[in-house]
This record gives sequence, C-alpha cells and structure tokens, in this order.
Amino acid sequence: MPWKELSVLDIKIEMINLWLNEEYTITELSTNYGVSRKTIYKWIERYNEHGILGLKESSREPFSHPNATPEEIVKVILDRKKQKMGWGPKKILARLRNEYPDIEWPADSTGNDILKRHGLVMPRKYRRHIPAYTEPFLDCNKSNKVWSADYKGQFRTGDGKLCYPLTITDNYSRYILGCNGLTRPTFYQTKPYFEWVFRQYGLPEAIRTDNGTPFAGSGLGGLSRLSVWFIKLGVKPERIKAGCPQQNGRHERMHRTLKQMTANPPKKDMTQQQKAFNCFIEEYNNERPHEALGQKPPISVYSHSARPYPVKLPKVEYDDNDTIRYVHSNGCIKWNGRLVFLSDPLIGEYVLLKQINEQLWEISYSSYPLGLLDEKRYKITPY
Repeated sequence: MPWKELSVLDIKIEMINLWLNEEYTITELSTNYGVSRKTIYKWIERYNEHGILGLKESSREPFSHPNATPEEIVKVILDRKKQKMGWGPKKILARLRNEYPDIEWPADSTGNDILKRHGLVMPRKYRRHIPAYTEPFLDCNKSNKVWSADYKGQFRTGDGKLCYPLTITDNYSRYILGCNGLTRPTFYQTKPYFEWVFRQYGLPEAIRTDNGTPFAGSGLGGLSRLSVWFIKLGVKPERIKAGCPQQNGRHERMHRTLKQMTANPPKKDMTQQQKAFNCFIEEYNNERPHEALGQKPPISVYSHSARPYPVKLPKVEYDDNDTIRYVHSNGCIKWNGRLVFLSDPLIGEYVLLKQINEQLWEISYSSYPLGLLDEKRYKITPY
C-alpha cells in the first residue's frame, strides 16, 4: 500500500493534537517539524478561535483589482495572439497600439501575464551555460592558420528527413574544405567527417566555431569531446562570443550563399541534397570570383597544410618536472587526498597544474588554460 501524502493542513492538525494531548511541548514540535515557535502559537490561536477552518490558508489576493485590465481588452489581446501564434506580447501590443492609438493598452509585462494565464506562452527551453572563451583569436594571415566550422540552418529535405549541413572553410582563402549533410549534429557523426577533411587537407593551427553542440561543452574551459580531440591533434579550438556571429563573419557570409543556392527549396532526399552541396563547392572554390581575394577564386589562394593527419593519435605530453594529475572516470582529479571535479570530456586525460601563489594553481590541458584551483577551498574558478 502506498504511503499517504500529508497535506499542510493535515500536518497542522497533527501538531495541534500532539500539543493538546500534552505529548510534545511547543519547543519539541518546533524542532521536530522545522516550524518556528511563533508560527505554531499563531496556528493554535487560530484553532481556538475558528476551529479547523481557521487553519486553512486564506488567499492574499484582493477581492477586486482596481487596476485590472478590462475583459474586453484581454479578449482583443487573446484573439490577436491566436491569429499570430508566433508573436510575443511585445509585438502583439506594439501592433495594437499602432492600430488603435486611442485605447489605453496594458504594459508589455501585463500582456505577458495575460497570455501566460491563458496558456498562450510557451516556456523557454533551458540553455546550458557555456563558459566564455577568453583566449585571443589567431590572425587569419595564411592558409590553414584558422579554419571555421559550423552546423548551420538545419532543414527538412523533400522526404521529411532533417539535414544538418556541417561546413568547414579556410578563413584566409575562403576555400570550402567540406560541406556534408548529416542527420544529427553529434560527436559520433561529426568526428568521422573531420577525420576525412584532415586526411584530405592536413591540419590547421586552430578551428573557430560557435558554442553549440558538439563543438563546446558546459564543463571547465567549455571543452567537449570534439574539442579535446582537436587539442590532442595540436589544433587549438577557438569559440566566438555567444550572440556574436560577426566574429565568424566570413563563414556566416558563405552560409547565406550556400543556403540560397542549394536549399531554396530543399532537394527531395539527402542524396540529392548532397549532390547540390558538392556542385556548389566545386563552383565556389574553382570558379566564383571573391572580392576580398581580388576577384580570384579561392583555389588560386589556398594550399594544403604542411601538417598531415597522424596515423596514430598523439598523447598530450608534459615535462618530467611538471605537476600533473589524472582525470578519473568520475571527471575528478585527486588533490591532497580529496577529489576535485574538472570535466567529463577530460576523463582519461592528464592535466597540468602550475603554482601561481601559496593558494592558487593554474590548471591547463596541454597548452589550453582551464581555470584556477584554490587548494584551501578545493574549488576551481574557470577562466
């Protein structure tokens, strides 16, 4: 038989019965139930005056609201929302104020409350916080110094399947190194395509991305499994500031042209969509003049990297005298006999610790800085 869940009223009655039967004192009830003595005395006084009804919580809401929005105004707002389900309260009220300037419309916040009260506001999705990237970007002054990569503008092909175009470009020459339509933007689908591009063109010094999956994670340093792999290859992961796509402007501009030329409208299936991507890449790289390149096509400027993709993934190495710690399967390192959590993507890796002063140690993975360890408080402050 399941346990009966007691309501707040049941608990109040139980406490007063225990006091009336002299089984517990006020102090003992306060300790056992976690309620202040003052509150218990108040409940007893209400019980003595009104009985059990006095223990029910009374509403703090006034009987009337002199500033309440008139019902006819509420109805207009709700009707307009149902016509424009994609609009929020600010847009709806802005349009209504423009159409009917003589009417005193409520504030935007009140409009939001009205829509929310009638179930017409969709709750926002929680977005995990990605630590900010604090390192300076490398200059894009030669081929393969910095590449850009992104998943941009997912859409459905004619057969209803989602297509996520993964694009990779060389920032200096604007050369498109790859554009492949994948079914999901996951680590397991992304990594093999990067491997193919690395084998074709070699390794860059850095790869610049946004803060989305799978390029960034919410752990220390914003690292993900993909960015940890980049670092092991000797490729620096760079991340643009959230909400600042202009920091990857060259890549963003290419995306607009790509979408216009290949997915407007989408092709009937993924095979045909990939053919469209391939044709676009061929023309963009080899024929299309680029103003920033003196009206030359990217192929006339781009050259393959002198750093080949390694046959075996190299290990991150540190000097013999360095202080290093192993990241265990729970994402923690051991420090002075205690566990300190770092990051899940770093499981199985070694991190470097350099002492800054008597209390602080700088933590890094290879040459990628992660944060500061306060060894007195066993707390890590991300950079």
